[in-house]
Amino acid sequence: MEPVTLLTDRLVLRTVGAQDTEAVHAACQDPDIRRWTTIPSPYLLEHARGFTEQLVPDGWANDSMFTFGLFLPAGDLVGMLGVTMVSLGVGEIGFWGAKEHRGRGHVTEAAVAVARWAFTERAIDRLEWRAEVGNRASRAVAERAGFTMEGTLRSALNNKGVRRDCWIASLLPSDLSLPSTSPYLPAPT
Repeated sequence: MEPVTLLTDRLVLRTVGAQDTEAVHAACQDPDIRRWTTIPSPYLLEHARGFTEQLVPDGWANDSMFTFGLFLPAGDLVGMLGVTMVSLGVGEIGFWGAKEHRGRGHVTEAAVAVARWAFTERAIDRLEWRAEVGNRASRAVAERAGFTMEGTLRSALNNKGVRRDCWIASLLPSDLSLPSTSPYLPAPT
Protein backbone atom coordinates (compact mmCIF):
# COMPACT_ATOMS: atom_id res chain seq x y z
CA MET A 1 0.00 0.00 0.00
CA GLU A 2 1.00 3.60 -0.34
CA PRO A 3 2.24 5.21 2.89
CA VAL A 4 -0.27 7.33 4.78
CA THR A 5 0.16 10.42 6.91
CA LEU A 6 -1.72 10.75 10.19
CA LEU A 7 -2.17 13.93 12.21
CA THR A 8 -2.64 14.17 15.96
CA ASP A 9 -3.08 17.26 18.10
CA ARG A 10 0.69 17.79 18.25
CA LEU A 11 2.31 15.49 15.69
CA VAL A 12 2.64 14.61 12.04
CA LEU A 13 3.03 10.84 11.62
CA ARG A 14 4.50 10.07 8.23
CA THR A 15 6.78 7.62 6.52
CA VAL A 16 10.47 8.37 6.52
CA GLY A 17 12.77 8.64 3.54
CA ALA A 18 16.25 9.71 2.50
CA GLN A 19 15.62 13.23 3.83
CA ASP A 20 15.27 11.76 7.35
CA THR A 21 18.36 9.55 7.36
CA GLU A 22 20.57 11.92 9.33
CA ALA A 23 17.88 12.60 11.96
CA VAL A 24 17.29 8.86 12.44
CA HIS A 25 21.02 8.24 12.66
CA ALA A 26 21.47 11.01 15.25
CA ALA A 27 18.55 9.80 17.40
CA CYS A 28 19.82 6.22 17.35
CA GLN A 29 23.14 7.25 18.90
CA ASP A 30 21.27 7.36 22.23
CA PRO A 31 22.51 4.51 24.45
CA ASP A 32 18.96 3.82 25.69
CA ILE A 33 17.63 3.26 22.17
CA ARG A 34 20.57 0.98 21.39
CA ARG A 35 20.13 -0.89 24.70
CA TRP A 36 16.41 -1.58 24.52
CA THR A 37 15.86 -2.05 20.78
CA THR A 38 17.31 -4.52 18.32
CA ILE A 39 18.99 -1.89 16.12
CA PRO A 40 22.65 -2.54 15.32
CA SER A 41 25.20 -1.20 17.75
CA PRO A 42 27.14 0.81 16.86
CA TYR A 43 24.44 2.38 14.70
CA LEU A 44 26.12 3.65 11.56
CA LEU A 45 24.87 6.05 8.92
CA GLU A 46 24.60 3.10 6.52
CA HIS A 47 22.16 1.42 8.95
CA ALA A 48 19.98 4.55 9.01
CA ARG A 49 20.14 4.77 5.22
CA GLY A 50 19.06 1.13 4.85
CA PHE A 51 16.19 1.76 7.25
CA THR A 52 14.87 4.96 5.66
CA GLU A 53 15.54 4.08 2.02
CA GLN A 54 14.87 0.33 1.90
CA LEU A 55 13.30 -1.29 4.97
CA VAL A 56 10.57 1.32 5.52
CA PRO A 57 9.48 1.68 1.85
CA ASP A 58 9.60 -2.10 1.35
CA GLY A 59 7.38 -2.65 4.40
CA TRP A 60 4.74 -0.27 3.07
CA ALA A 61 4.99 -1.71 -0.45
CA ASN A 62 4.39 -5.32 0.62
CA ASP A 63 2.00 -4.59 3.53
CA SER A 64 4.33 -6.27 6.04
CA MET A 65 5.37 -3.26 8.16
CA PHE A 66 3.86 0.20 8.52
CA THR A 67 6.46 2.59 9.89
CA PHE A 68 5.77 6.17 10.93
CA GLY A 69 8.23 8.86 11.85
CA LEU A 70 6.83 11.01 14.65
CA PHE A 71 7.46 14.66 13.80
CA LEU A 72 6.58 17.97 15.38
CA PRO A 73 4.87 20.34 12.90
CA ALA A 74 8.17 22.28 12.68
CA GLY A 75 9.83 19.09 11.38
CA ASP A 76 11.77 17.80 14.40
CA LEU A 77 11.91 13.98 14.68
CA VAL A 78 10.55 12.99 18.10
CA GLY A 79 10.35 9.23 17.62
CA MET A 80 9.60 6.25 15.46
CA LEU A 81 6.70 3.80 15.56
CA GLY A 82 5.97 0.75 13.46
CA VAL A 83 3.38 -1.98 13.18
CA THR A 84 4.74 -5.26 11.86
CA MET A 85 2.24 -7.84 10.65
CA VAL A 86 2.81 -11.13 12.48
CA SER A 87 -0.25 -13.11 11.33
CA LEU A 88 -3.68 -12.54 9.81
CA GLY A 89 -5.28 -9.66 11.72
CA VAL A 90 -2.42 -9.40 14.24
CA GLY A 91 0.25 -6.71 14.29
CA GLU A 92 3.11 -6.01 16.68
CA ILE A 93 3.75 -2.39 17.61
CA GLY A 94 7.20 -1.10 18.40
CA PHE A 95 8.46 2.40 19.09
CA TRP A 96 11.20 4.62 20.42
CA GLY A 97 11.36 8.25 21.43
CA ALA A 98 14.20 10.64 20.75
CA LYS A 99 15.99 11.48 23.99
CA GLU A 100 15.38 15.23 23.90
CA HIS A 101 11.62 14.73 23.40
CA ARG A 102 10.90 12.03 26.00
CA GLY A 103 8.44 12.52 28.83
CA ARG A 104 6.00 14.66 26.85
CA GLY A 105 3.54 11.94 25.81
CA HIS A 106 4.37 12.09 22.11
CA VAL A 107 4.91 8.34 21.67
CA THR A 108 1.73 7.51 23.60
CA GLU A 109 -0.23 9.96 21.44
CA ALA A 110 1.20 8.38 18.30
CA ALA A 111 0.57 4.82 19.53
CA VAL A 112 -3.13 5.54 20.07
CA ALA A 113 -3.46 7.24 16.68
CA VAL A 114 -1.71 4.42 14.83
CA ALA A 115 -3.73 1.79 16.73
CA ARG A 116 -6.98 3.49 15.67
CA TRP A 117 -5.72 3.58 12.07
CA ALA A 118 -4.66 -0.09 12.18
CA PHE A 119 -8.02 -1.19 13.58
CA THR A 120 -10.14 0.86 11.18
CA GLU A 121 -8.08 0.88 7.98
CA ARG A 122 -5.95 -2.30 8.07
CA ALA A 123 -8.44 -4.84 9.53
CA ILE A 124 -6.15 -5.56 12.46
CA ASP A 125 -8.02 -7.09 15.41
CA ARG A 126 -5.12 -7.41 17.84
CA LEU A 127 -2.06 -5.27 18.40
CA GLU A 128 0.70 -6.83 20.48
CA TRP A 129 3.42 -4.95 22.28
CA ARG A 130 6.57 -6.67 23.50
CA ALA A 131 9.56 -5.27 25.34
CA GLU A 132 12.43 -6.74 27.24
CA VAL A 133 11.68 -7.13 30.93
CA GLY A 134 13.05 -4.02 32.59
CA ASN A 135 12.19 -1.56 29.80
CA ARG A 136 9.90 0.43 32.07
CA ALA A 137 9.68 3.46 29.77
CA SER A 138 8.27 1.35 26.93
CA ARG A 139 5.90 -0.40 29.30
CA ALA A 140 4.64 2.96 30.60
CA VAL A 141 3.85 4.08 27.04
CA ALA A 142 1.99 0.83 26.31
CA GLU A 143 -0.03 1.07 29.52
CA ARG A 144 -0.91 4.75 28.93
CA ALA A 145 -2.02 3.83 25.40
CA GLY A 146 -4.45 1.28 26.85
CA PHE A 147 -2.61 -2.01 26.34
CA THR A 148 -3.47 -4.84 28.74
CA MET A 149 -0.46 -6.58 30.23
CA GLU A 150 -0.69 -10.32 29.61
CA GLY A 151 2.49 -11.65 31.14
CA THR A 152 6.12 -12.49 30.66
CA LEU A 153 7.45 -14.69 27.87
CA ARG A 154 10.64 -16.56 28.69
CA SER A 155 13.50 -16.30 26.19
CA ALA A 156 11.18 -14.65 23.66
CA LEU A 157 13.46 -11.86 22.42
CA ASN A 158 16.85 -12.02 20.79
CA ASN A 159 18.69 -8.76 21.32
CA LYS A 160 22.13 -8.71 19.73
CA GLY A 161 22.60 -12.47 20.08
CA VAL A 162 21.31 -12.80 23.65
CA ARG A 163 17.97 -14.46 24.46
CA ARG A 164 15.94 -12.36 26.89
CA ASP A 165 12.60 -12.52 28.66
CA CYS A 166 9.96 -10.05 27.53
CA TRP A 167 6.70 -8.56 28.66
CA ILE A 168 3.72 -8.91 26.34
CA ALA A 169 0.56 -6.85 26.20
CA SER A 170 -2.29 -6.44 23.77
CA LEU A 171 -4.72 -3.83 22.56
CA LEU A 172 -8.01 -4.79 20.93
CA PRO A 173 -10.37 -2.57 18.94
CA SER A 174 -12.91 -2.81 21.77
CA ASP A 175 -10.34 -1.24 24.12
CA LEU A 176 -10.71 1.92 22.01
CA SER A 177 -14.51 1.51 21.59
CA LEU A 178 -14.06 0.34 18.00
CA PRO A 179 -15.64 -2.69 16.31
CA SER A 180 -13.60 -5.78 15.41
CA THR A 181 -13.55 -7.19 11.91
CA SER A 182 -13.95 -10.72 13.33
CA PRO A 183 -16.13 -11.98 16.16
CA TYR A 184 -14.33 -12.39 19.47
CA LEU A 185 -15.38 -14.87 22.14
CA PRO A 186 -13.41 -14.28 25.34
CA ALA A 187 -12.71 -17.27 27.58
CA PRO A 188 -15.06 -17.63 30.54
CA THR A 189 -13.66 -16.18 33.76
